[in-house]
Amino acid sequence: MIASVSSSNRPTLSDTRSGLPNICGWEADISSVVQHNDPVFLPDTTIRLEDVTAAFACALHMHQPTIPAGAHGELICNLQHMFEHPHDGDNHNAGVFAWCYGRMGEFIPNLVNDGYNPRIMLDYSGNLLWGLRQMGRDDVLDHLKKITCDRHYQPYVEWLGTMWSHAVVPSTPIPDIKLQIQAWQHYFASLFGYDALRRVKGFSPPEMHLPNHPDTLYEYIKALKDCGYQWLMVQEHSVERLDGSGVWHDDKYLPNRLVARNSKGETISITALIKTQGSDTKLVAQMQPYHEAKGRGRQQLGDRSVPCCVTQIADGENGGVMMNEFPRGFNPVWSELKDHGRGVEGVVGLNGTEYLELLAAAGVTPEDYPVCQAVHQHKIWQRVDPDHATSDAVEQAIQDLKSNDHQFSMDGASWTNDLSWVQGYENVLGPMNQLSALFHQKYDRLVQEDPLITRSADYQEALLYVMLVETSCFRYWGQGTWTDYARELYSRGEAALKR
Repeated sequence: MIASVSSSNRPTLSDTRSGLPNICGWEADISSVVQHNDPVFLPDTTIRLEDVTAAFACALHMHQPTIPAGAHGELICNLQHMFEHPHDGDNHNAGVFAWCYGRMGEFIPNLVNDGYNPRIMLDYSGNLLWGLRQMGRDDVLDHLKKITCDRHYQPYVEWLGTMWSHAVVPSTPIPDIKLQIQAWQHYFASLFGYDALRRVKGFSPPEMHLPNHPDTLYEYIKALKDCGYQWLMVQEHSVERLDGSGVWHDDKYLPNRLVARNSKGETISITALIKTQGSDTKLVAQMQPYHEAKGRGRQQLGDRSVPCCVTQIADGENGGVMMNEFPRGFNPVWSELKDHGRGVEGVVGLNGTEYLELLAAAGVTPEDYPVCQAVHQHKIWQRVDPDHATSDAVEQAIQDLKSNDHQFSMDGASWTNDLSWVQGYENVLGPMNQLSALFHQKYDRLVQEDPLITRSADYQEALLYVMLVETSCFRYWGQGTWTDYARELYSRGEAALKR
């Protein structure tokens, strides 16, 4: 039986309060749910580690931003805007997008009921989940609830946490990182319940963006662990070995231990599953992780031989390959696996937490994992003695490296190196940081004096605008309409904070 916790002594969370998403106010209750180390998948898995040669794990990322573009400037989901403006760009695909958001609620039950053993990980932004509720798309949400809340399907589906408004971590103000993470947990629990949230132990960062500034990465990992997360998905080229070399070929198919050291010399670590290859959605649409796993075998981890795991994530709806090719790539795999090993031996599909729990049950510990750190940090620690680090010394080293090493960057690394989430977006980043500062100037002391202030409608509205301005989309599509949206959200947030 899948681990669960009684929710009878906790308040029922409505997904909407004061006309806005429920993203704050019950921090203590949420923390009490997620802070546990009980196995989630292990009690019900049909997989025996000793029978597995290699594994693969696939995740689908789904997101639609919230924009101030309703008929009277209301906050609406971009998906709603697509439906209302079908002749703009690829908005004619709005109906297909909506189907993609709910189709795993069809695929998984059909496969399970046919005797197959499928696996999928799901990463949905808080914006999108709220947008579906705003639009009255209970059909989509009911599909998701079926595979999330029905115990019959829980062993096959793993939800991954993320930042509520799809904020890229390296350029998000440090005090807001934990607020974003907690907001997603609040809203997810309000839709799917505490028990469902209790099973969310892995984290999928927006744009696969990993910060590499020592202090930002440290606070990021600390926030993740404070919020109960046990592992993080990272992009292959966003990490390095402690000596600055790249991740060795075979190690990317094993869990790694991501270590962060801040400018005070403090260290913290979290388990990382490494996303291989690039950002091409064809890799998941055509189930490349499965085909790659067929060519791999067991590897040595500590003093044990364990199956490797090929991990990959892609947008679950974006582009023709995911809309059209994914169903005919995903569904037949499980039939093939059943015919060649019953789906429980040889090459198998696993979810991330399930894989880690199987390793732990076999006696593997995080100390056995290969160690990595964020890319370019080796260059900093070559110049600064980690045991005698100071903020000034670290910042001086960073500035020296920026001046003398054209390959060095503190912008972090994401699924692509072709885009910057910082350069050229001062007109978004400036207001974003200003709004965050105003928020914390007004509320930090009040929250410290009375934690229940986070239940007030004023706090909820202000927090929502802070997070919405941090949405990555306003720095993805270039200058114009999208940066204008960000400025409008900033203005509304500023007005809310000054009321």
